[in-house]
Amino acid sequence: MLHRLSPGERVLLLAVICIAIFSARPYAGGWNDGSRLAAVESLAEHGSFIIDESIFVRVPPDRSPYPPGNASLAHDGTKDKLLISGHFYSDKSPVPTVAMAAVAYGLHWLGLPAAAEWPDMFCRLMTIFTSGLAYLLAVIAVLRIGRRVGLSEGLTLGVATVFAFGTTAMPYIQAVNNHILLLAVAAMLFAELLRPVPSMLVVGTLAGVGYSIDLAAGPMLLVCVVGLVLLTAVMRRGTGWLVLAAAPWLVLHHILNYFIGGTFGPANGVPEYLAWPGTPFNASNITGGWAHATSWKFVSYAGDMLVGKKGFLGHNLVLVLPLASLPLLVRTRYRERPIVLMGLAWAFGTWLLYAATSSNHSGACISIRWFVPLLVPGLLALIVLLREQPKRFREFQVLAVGSVIMGIAMALHGPWALKMVPGYWGIVGVTLLAWIVFRSRKPVEVEAISPDPFRLPAYGSKVAGIPVPGGWPAVVEASE
Repeated sequence: MLHRLSPGERVLLLAVICIAIFSARPYAGGWNDGSRLAAVESLAEHGSFIIDESIFVRVPPDRSPYPPGNASLAHDGTKDKLLISGHFYSDKSPVPTVAMAAVAYGLHWLGLPAAAEWPDMFCRLMTIFTSGLAYLLAVIAVLRIGRRVGLSEGLTLGVATVFAFGTTAMPYIQAVNNHILLLAVAAMLFAELLRPVPSMLVVGTLAGVGYSIDLAAGPMLLVCVVGLVLLTAVMRRGTGWLVLAAAPWLVLHHILNYFIGGTFGPANGVPEYLAWPGTPFNASNITGGWAHATSWKFVSYAGDMLVGKKGFLGHNLVLVLPLASLPLLVRTRYRERPIVLMGLAWAFGTWLLYAATSSNHSGACISIRWFVPLLVPGLLALIVLLREQPKRFREFQVLAVGSVIMGIAMALHGPWALKMVPGYWGIVGVTLLAWIVFRSRKPVEVEAISPDPFRLPAYGSKVAGIPVPGGWPAVVEASE
């Protein structure tokens, strides 16, 4: 695809690369990335998942890998850790640790000093080669999604630009974390599903990798993908290849998880492993089981995760447009409808799962970090809506401006933060008010893609100048 990029897309990707490089922090900003980097350092340099001696756990007084002036982190190190058989382990999923450790080992083999000798460079390079690279791949995948849906070149560039600079993706490239990794995997997965005849080997591999990254959103994604494949005639024939490609990643995850914690389930869901001196965890803040005293508290918490002061929608304002048009996207017929519905099912299921099993709004971080990968189904729905309803373009513009302002504010604030983004309610309020005003006005007539925007194009016809492949009618026919 890269050789077919327009000048605007090349400028966007260059900006993305520069931001990924220069925004990578030369330290671990909190417990989350400190825990992951501790496991990477220990595995790459000592061949063990035990993090007892890591500089992110036992912090050296003269070369702290944490932010200057943060006495708590400098004294205690990361507290995202498990005490198993007398040793500390990271509570993060193990497969990404193995991949990152391979990168760290390669850098050390090329001459980079050990993490303890050069912690700032270790943190910066690991962030660039993980979160920064994932950010770039996600933006490329969004460009592919726009092209495969048949959105115009200008609108595709606009959506990708808002995604890059106006969502929670941008602040999370500053630190090592699972969420930006799953975002990239999900974006590439949806881009592959939108091909006329997707490769089930690629789909299975990406779904399997996603499973191993996040043990809530990942398995939910795999289940939704399998459901889509089984219900869609053009994909069903490749079910065996999907299972074959996904299985090694599932097996690897559970073998490593059992090796570390003696359990096939999430090791950080075992209360005994979190019962170490000075632990901040207890029954009220452990994620994994039912976390609410009453049904009303569950409903209130679930709503707060979307629209409260850490609300996912408030921090990703551009997603308000597809949400407001959700009935239209669900009821009407268009060629990508099965994939859009699958994405919405994944987003809805992940939201309910985390709402039921947590009570801490994902900790000290920007918005709800667990929901960062859910940007992908939201953007797909937005892209389809803009193609099918050109009259929504002005609304998109209004929300895009607010989103980019919010994105810049989030990036300046950083991913690990206890306080709200400065000016958060002001940005949300002004943006939504302007959007409501534009939405209530009589829409400006824009030339539609077809006389009936929601009529399925006939075989051999064109959408936005792009011939309709033969696989699309089969996809829709099977979904009815």
